[in-house]
Amino acid sequence: MQYFVTGATGFIGKRLVRKLLQRKGAVVHFLIRRESEAKVAALREYWGVGPTRALPVFGDLTEKKLGVSAEDIKALKGQIDHFFHLAAVYDLGADEDSQVAVNIDGTRHTLELAKAIGAGHFHHVSSIAAAGLYEGVFREDMFEEAENIDHPYFMTKHESEKLVRAENKLAWTVYRPAMVVGDSQSGEMDKIDGPYYFFKLIQRMRQILPPWMPSIGLEGGRINIVPVDFVVNALDHIAHGERKGGECFHLVDPVGYRVGDVLDIFSKAAHAPKMNLFVNAALLGFIPKSVKKGLMALAPVRRVRDAVMKDLGLPEDMLTFVNYPTRFDCRATLAALKGSGVECPNLKDYAWRLWDYWERHLDPDLHRDRSLRGTVAGKVVLVTGGSSGIGLAAAHAFAQAGATTIICGRDQDKLDEACKEAKAKGYAFIAYPADIADMADCDRFTQLLVQNHGGVDFLINNAGRSIRRAIEGSYDRFHDFERTMQLNYFGCLRVTMGLLPGMVQRRRGHVVNISSIGVLTNAPRFSAYVASKAALDAWTRCASSEFADQGITFTTINMPLVRTPMIAPTKIYNNVPTLSPEEAADMIAQACIDKPVRIATRLGITGQVMHALVPRIAQIVMNTSFRMFPDSAAAKGEKGAKPQLSPEAIAMQQMMRGIHF
Repeated sequence: MQYFVTGATGFIGKRLVRKLLQRKGAVVHFLIRRESEAKVAALREYWGVGPTRALPVFGDLTEKKLGVSAEDIKALKGQIDHFFHLAAVYDLGADEDSQVAVNIDGTRHTLELAKAIGAGHFHHVSSIAAAGLYEGVFREDMFEEAENIDHPYFMTKHESEKLVRAENKLAWTVYRPAMVVGDSQSGEMDKIDGPYYFFKLIQRMRQILPPWMPSIGLEGGRINIVPVDFVVNALDHIAHGERKGGECFHLVDPVGYRVGDVLDIFSKAAHAPKMNLFVNAALLGFIPKSVKKGLMALAPVRRVRDAVMKDLGLPEDMLTFVNYPTRFDCRATLAALKGSGVECPNLKDYAWRLWDYWERHLDPDLHRDRSLRGTVAGKVVLVTGGSSGIGLAAAHAFAQAGATTIICGRDQDKLDEACKEAKAKGYAFIAYPADIADMADCDRFTQLLVQNHGGVDFLINNAGRSIRRAIEGSYDRFHDFERTMQLNYFGCLRVTMGLLPGMVQRRRGHVVNISSIGVLTNAPRFSAYVASKAALDAWTRCASSEFADQGITFTTINMPLVRTPMIAPTKIYNNVPTLSPEEAADMIAQACIDKPVRIATRLGITGQVMHALVPRIAQIVMNTSFRMFPDSAAAKGEKGAKPQLSPEAIAMQQMMRGIHF
């Protein structure tokens, strides 16, 4: 038996050729471009055959008779028992011209070749898209009844099938596969398509919410999904049956699921929150087109939609098909497959394999350079307060990653020591003495940075001061609030605003502000510190909105307690879980790589939610902890005294082990 196959290098085609070659003595001639000749050896290896059974025929879909040479046509004439035409554009997002060139013109050229070589039977692999957006049940004997085929994908699938039916002089069979996903046994897939577009959304839900939390899903029309192995096995079996010609077979799942069911099945496979409540997308259909068009004319609405679609990797037309209205009758297919053992498996049984393969091989984030080196190598990074603690640890990470790393601080000796450490490790810091709390010195420093380095690409606003003292102990210490605000708020702003003009000019730049978990939890005894950081957080939110379209991004890190000299005077912290400076530096590195709006611990977010939803309860909890843990000796102005903890306070410390404040 000899076959000719177009699209043999495609996802379905490769597997169909392998299936055909399993037949004793089968020989497959496959179309391939001359420039892809180097792929032939790998294809034969995949199919497990030598050059006598898998024969390349060089040509191109866009040319008459597929551009096959006269010599090849003469050699093939009368030799081909079955001609399989699979080559097509299977992409909703492809432009209309390319779809017309491949799907319609390519089919016409394929029919010309099939006729020229006198192929025995022409097998055209169409798609359920040939039915358009038909309202109701589309049977296998229906074609002209297709409706709403304005979209290029639907139109070209319909027109290419029409060519086979109207202009083909050979015996023919049409196959309409549903939405083809990966192999039901291995999960293997070659691209993101169909339901895979929603996998990133499901993954985000899993990252944000615990699996036991109910979530809201989107209900819509019916979506028909089939695994590639079922399509290949069905094609092979039906094609080799006693075919009279002029038949059509729907290679679909006889069950079929609603969009909401499919999303829920894959959410379960991903261990994401179960969708218990569904919003029917059909409700969107009641919104007049004029209203939708008017909304999309508004720049903010359009930009939000585009940003969300881009972030989730959804093609522009995807949401158009959420309310897919067509169901497919497949009784002819079921009859042809009866007794063969070939049947479409239940999606629930293999969804986990599809998910696993996607997350291991197709997730777009896998192909991003998520290393710090890939982000900052060759870039200029400024770390304020970089001579010790979190800043020094972060500076080491940036320098190791190949960044031009600038640190600043007030103490020249500490700066010199930091530079000595860097040199011993095989890299260098550029150190500048600067007092961030002094506005004039800030201006001098930023002007020097612009003059010597052309500005910076990454600004890490780390320099800060913390004061742990109850308000009642600060009645005569108003300067605590002034000096904290001067450094933590005004100093950070002065540096940032001095460097922003250069970032705007280059249309790139990222600012990381080291804030505090206390801003989320409203921690008592930190009123001066939390207020200064809260002011910085608020300014950052405003700045983020203003610079969102100029390539400049901001990340706020609500940092938990870190073991640095800043907290050393408070001996109570010796028994409280804290981060190491290196762990804090990892958070800063992640802020530069992913550029999220905010990085916060779960404890911090929990505190923020409590203050938003049950503020009175949150106040009681925080007041209880305030009374439980006394001021430090330093805050009271006492020397050498050790704070005495109550049994309740000790129990609280033990209970909170491992939870980062």
